[in-house]
Amino acid sequence: MRPLLLLACLSPLALLFAPVAAAAEVCDIPPRYGLSPLAASIVRTACNEHRLWYRPFIDGDGRAANLGVSEAEREYLADDGMPAWQRVAGYWRDSGTLGPMGSQPGATSCMEPFGTRYTDSDCRAFLIDNPWSAAFISWVMSRAGVPGFTRSPRHIDYIRAAYQNTGPYRMTDPAQEKPAPGDLLCYLRGRSESLSYAGLVQQLNSGTVANWKSHCEVVIAANMGGDHTLYLIGGNVMNTVAMRKLSLDRSGRIQLPPAPSNDPYDMGCTPGREDECNFNRQDWAALLKLVATAPMGSTSSYAPPPAPASGPPPASAQPGVPATPPPPKPTFPRVVPPRPTQPQSPPPQQQPPRKQEGPPRR
Repeated sequence: MRPLLLLACLSPLALLFAPVAAAAEVCDIPPRYGLSPLAASIVRTACNEHRLWYRPFIDGDGRAANLGVSEAEREYLADDGMPAWQRVAGYWRDSGTLGPMGSQPGATSCMEPFGTRYTDSDCRAFLIDNPWSAAFISWVMSRAGVPGFTRSPRHIDYIRAAYQNTGPYRMTDPAQEKPAPGDLLCYLRGRSESLSYAGLVQQLNSGTVANWKSHCEVVIAANMGGDHTLYLIGGNVMNTVAMRKLSLDRSGRIQLPPAPSNDPYDMGCTPGREDECNFNRQDWAALLKLVATAPMGSTSSYAPPPAPASGPPPASAQPGVPATPPPPKPTFPRVVPPRPTQPQSPPPQQQPPRKQEGPPRR
C-alpha cells in the first residue's frame, strides 16, 4: 500500500512539472490527404523559402514576430548557401520578372551572374527600391511548375488574369469562398479608399484598373487540427519571406480584419494607439482559387515558352518532371568548403619488360 500511496501523492506534482510538447510547425506537417500534386508543390516551394529566412511571421493579432535577416543584408540564410540579397536577386532573375524592370537603376546589374558584375551596390539598391513580392510569387509558381501563370513584377496582372478566367486561378470573394492550400489571398494598397471585392470587380469590369499597387500571399494551410487559423506565406513582407496568420470562422471562411482608415488626419499606429497597430488590417479584395491540379515543367527565365517539340524537352528546362532530376541552378550556388588535400601514394613500380629472345615475329 505504501508504494501506491506515494504514487498518489506524487501524481499532482508530476502533472505540474510534466514537459510541454512543442507545437508542430505548419510547414513541417505533411500535406493533407487529397491535396492535388500542384497545390502540394506550391506549398512545398513556399515553405522551403520560409525556412531559409528563419521563419519570421505575423501573428493572429497582426503583430510582427521573429524577424531575422532582411532583403539587402549580407547575412547568410539558414542553409548558409548565399547572402539574403543574392536570394532576392534570384527571385527577380529566375522568375522572368527582371526584364520588364530593365529601365530601373540597378536592374541590369542584377541580370549579371554572381561574381561577374563590376559592383554589387547598384543591384542591392535596386532590391531595396523596388517591391519584390510579385517577383517572389512568380518565382514560387515557376519553381512549382504552375502551368499558364502570368509571371509579372505586379500582382495586379495575374489578379486580372484570374478575373478574366485565364490561367490556373479564378478570382473569388475572400469573404465568401473558403481558402485552400495553393490559393492566393490578395489585398489592394496605396489607395485613398478601400474597395474590397465588390469594388475591385466593378473597376476590373470597367477596364480602369492599370498598374495598381497590390500584394498577394500563398495559402499554406487552413484550419490545421481544427485551430481555425489560416496560414499564408508572402515575399517582401517586412522585407523578408514571412508567414501570416488570419482567423477562420466555424465554416472555414476568413474573418477578414477591417481595412485601415483612409482618413488623412488619422495618425494610425502610434505608441498611444496600439489597437491600430495591426499588419493584418488590409483591403483584402481577392481570393484566387487554384483550379489547375497537375504541375508542368517551368521554362527559362529569359525567353518565352518554346513551341512544343516532337522529342522530350531537356531535363534542365523541366525541373518539375521527376524523370530526370534537374542540375543545380547556377544562380543559387552553395558555399562548399574545399576538401582537405591528402598525400597521394606513389604509383606502383612497373617491372621492366622482358627482353625477347630470337627474331621478332612478323
